[in-house]
Amino acid sequence: MNINPKSEKPILVTGAAGDLGAIGRNVTAMLIERGNKVRALVRREDERAEALRKLGAEVVVGDLTDLASMHRAMEGVERVYFGMSVSPNYLEATVNTAAVARHHGVEAFVNMSQMTVTQMSVTETTDSPQHKLHWLSEQALEWSGLPVVIVRPTVFLEGFFLRLAAHGVKVSNQLVLPLGQSKTSPISSLDVARVVSVILDDPAPHIGKIYNLTGPESRDMKQYANAFSDALGRAITYVDVPVSPWVEKLKELGVPQHLASHLAVMADLHKQGRYDRMTDDVFRITGLRPMTVFDFVKRHANEFSPSQTT
Repeated sequence: MNINPKSEKPILVTGAAGDLGAIGRNVTAMLIERGNKVRALVRREDERAEALRKLGAEVVVGDLTDLASMHRAMEGVERVYFGMSVSPNYLEATVNTAAVARHHGVEAFVNMSQMTVTQMSVTETTDSPQHKLHWLSEQALEWSGLPVVIVRPTVFLEGFFLRLAAHGVKVSNQLVLPLGQSKTSPISSLDVARVVSVILDDPAPHIGKIYNLTGPESRDMKQYANAFSDALGRAITYVDVPVSPWVEKLKELGVPQHLASHLAVMADLHKQGRYDRMTDDVFRITGLRPMTVFDFVKRHANEFSPSQTT
């Protein structure tokens, strides 16, 4: 397939409003910085949608599972980034988006998956309903005949380390997580977004490829607690906690069952050493080294530090 390296047509970025980590929002900003037109798909009109417009994006409101809104979003688009948060509707959204993308003849479809899929097959799965949906989605994309690029990051720094652990670091100087003593190689969503933006900027060399993305180090949680200590200038200790009560606490705080089940399985897989993996794919694609845990904690120091009162 011949792909014009710099297309005049917009690139569709799904999940552009973003949540913690905000890969879609960062991809949007990075593509615009590279001189691309971006159509940003959001679920609703709010301040995040307006912020995307201020970046220079064309904002479209729609739902990944709604056929009509996806046709509106896909009209005139040649390249697509598909990313969706953990959801029981993930497979439906993938197939719906892929079907519309094929109808409109897109030339590149970049799919955000998960590295655990690398260890899955038609006979091997995990207990996470989300992992199965990711694996099935990859199968559907392969069958679709679309020009697909698969991106499989390991666990996100913004997930376990910021969203789930910041409170303990902030109030008690403890990194409280149910991840056991095994090593893991978390990656920043900024590095993942940078990879996606490079691919979408010039997708031809990447079509049909699968990229497994990790951070630059694989260490156990005590070593990461030391990185927290160095970055914050105070002693941070790792406290390993049982998975079940940790998950029950998440559900008490409003975490949906589907997401809670997924996080529980991820914690168990961490303990089994399943996230002790390293690749250089980030550097090979972007030419930049991914962010270390030390640098990540320094970047978010305010969120890990006690509130200042006057």
